[in-house]
Amino acid sequence: MTQRYFIYFSYDGTAYHGWQIQPNGHSVQAELQRALSLILRQSIEVTAAGRTDAGVHARVMVAHFDLNSASPANLSEWLYKLNRVLPRDITVTRLQPVAADMHARFSAKWRTYHYYIHLDRDPFVRFYSYALHHAPDFHEMNRAASLLTETADFGAFCKSHSDAKTTLCQVREARWIQLTPTRWYFRISANRFLRNMVRAVVGTLLDVGSGKLTREEFAAVLASKSRSCAGESVPGHALFLEEIEY
Repeated sequence: MTQRYFIYFSYDGTAYHGWQIQPNGHSVQAELQRALSLILRQSIEVTAAGRTDAGVHARVMVAHFDLNSASPANLSEWLYKLNRVLPRDITVTRLQPVAADMHARFSAKWRTYHYYIHLDRDPFVRFYSYALHHAPDFHEMNRAASLLTETADFGAFCKSHSDAKTTLCQVREARWIQLTPTRWYFRISANRFLRNMVRAVVGTLLDVGSGKLTREEFAAVLASKSRSCAGESVPGHALFLEEIEY
């Protein structure tokens, strides 16, 4: 008998070369599979709701795995043991049995990312927020960001030589939100994201905020569907996967 489980977890991506297993890099997926295989005493492979790049964090990530066992699950014991053997920068928060047709990636309806920036010098946020030396025009950036919810093709923000089969995405929310007088974050929700998409969007919006691009020129970037027309990608350390909705 095979039972499928959803596993909910969070991680600090600083020490990892992203979510996905790769030949010459430390990955979150490898650590999670190692811990699950050890605790459950069989080889476990997990499929996540998405892939985060090197240095990117997740407050909430969801993955699924299949367990070949007819025994009833002691989920609280599994949870305790997993968190004992996982590195301290990965924490499992929930294990949930699900139907066999539930898929962590394909069943997800919406994903939300936050990108954090700060304008003040603060040693306690520098590893999780992007420092700007001058305040951008957040009003103009939000005017430009509103165009994202009216766009279907995000080829302009897709990493070059990506293996994505389509660059179509549905963005339902995209806006800058103020936390304090010197700290903001960009919130974006979509049904799917392309590789490097959020970091490229933020970098291009910051060009709008600095006066390098107008809202109309930002619209032209979107219409071009060409990565070479968009701005530079911002660093990954300030990007968080915040929510996944099923």
